[in-house]
Amino acid sequence: MTDTDSTRSGVRPGPLDAITDVAGLRVGHAELASPGALTGTTVVLTEPGGAIAAVDVRGGGPGTRETDALDPRNLVQRVEAVVLTGGSAFGLDAASGAVNWLEEAGRGVPVGPGPTQVVPVVPAAALFDLGRGGAWRARPDAALGRAAIEAAAFAEPGTPVAQGNVGAGTGAVAGGVKGGIGTASLVLPSGITVAALAAVNAAGAAVDPATGVLYGRLYGGGRVDYPDPARHEAAQRALAAAREETARRTAGSVRQPLNTTLAVVATDAPLTRAQAQKLAGTAHDGLSRAIRPAHLLTDGDTVFTLATGTHPLPAHGTPDAAGLPLGTVNDILAAGADVLTRAVTKALYAAESVDGPGGVFPSYRELYGG
Repeated sequence: MTDTDSTRSGVRPGPLDAITDVAGLRVGHAELASPGALTGTTVVLTEPGGAIAAVDVRGGGPGTRETDALDPRNLVQRVEAVVLTGGSAFGLDAASGAVNWLEEAGRGVPVGPGPTQVVPVVPAAALFDLGRGGAWRARPDAALGRAAIEAAAFAEPGTPVAQGNVGAGTGAVAGGVKGGIGTASLVLPSGITVAALAAVNAAGAAVDPATGVLYGRLYGGGRVDYPDPARHEAAQRALAAAREETARRTAGSVRQPLNTTLAVVATDAPLTRAQAQKLAGTAHDGLSRAIRPAHLLTDGDTVFTLATGTHPLPAHGTPDAAGLPLGTVNDILAAGADVLTRAVTKALYAAESVDGPGGVFPSYRELYGG
């Protein structure tokens, strides 16, 4: 996706078109390497000292950890990392590995005089991919969470982010089409960067059944290239056959659909906790553009926000109580929705087909080409 995908004047993708365009953020992925496994964990790691954080949970079946700590009324102001993981509620154990690593590094909420007397608060959310690789008990654990945060820590600042069948997106599926990890960024005229990383695993569809176009392209702005009608008909037949084969292979096992799309939306703007929570909420609008329907009872759709505050305040405009011009705040909120739509769309473009004992999940590129 290119600059033409942005419909608002002066808004452009960042240099990497990734969440790592927000200075100081790093991303690490780890996948479970065991027979029948198709799952993994992704960590977004901040600089030491953390970032302002918030969350908005809209799905009816969430699996989360430490989300109450992000309520603006509560004590914790900043977090060092966010964990996105497969494995449903079992996979939340991956956050323990990240917590242990941060404790050893002396990073967390100080609770005593010693440098390691800290309590790392690590918000986490899980998506449902149990049995996608064929083995019901193949799920992320603390060791995998530690591997993911170590991968993030050893990544060079400002490096590209792997997308597709990696980390928490390894076993992700959206409406029968292979999902995965996607990331995107936008730089506003003020110079502020807003970016997103999404693990796309939805009960709803990412592909318009009438045209074969990704919803994120239809409603994300920019040029839309419609597939040839014959190619679309062939793709729909192939997708129907894949769903039937998946149902046959999983008969008596996993009930479908059980899903969840997870995201981290980040900015270098100096947001308050309340503003960060508003950004998490408006970002869900971007999810709703790219996945239809979203926020179902069998989804656990969750959006986290990280605000690093490293970009200086704009010099002009009427400030709000926190010092940011109101127009700038609105631009950030709008960009949060736009960039999440793009991240979801890029996840579908980057995903690769999977054909295994847990089912057949064709990629969008296999179905539609290019």
